[in-house]
Amino acid sequence: MFTREVAKGNMSSPCLTLAVLSGLLLAITFAPSAHAQDMQLCFDAADRAKGGDALDDAEKSKAHEACLRALSDTSSIVQKYQLQEADFDITGTRPKQ
Repeated sequence: MFTREVAKGNMSSPCLTLAVLSGLLLAITFAPSAHAQDMQLCFDAADRAKGGDALDDAEKSKAHEACLRALSDTSSIVQKYQLQEADFDITGTRPKQ
């Protein structure tokens, strides 16, 4: 019934707009945040490194890149500090200033 109305062009513009916006809202609501995933990857790798686990070069590189992405995505000074410290734990080097 719905597809028949759309095919005939009988669906009103406000209904179509509402349907599209509802779908977008659902997609945004349930999609995991890349920023949160990057932060979690960064902090998890830092915790492992601080705990004495050896990270191979691929893990270090992936975690370092995640730290940098999360660092660029946040505006919180506290989170920036925490991410920089986590990145230091992973790489063993401080960023150049």
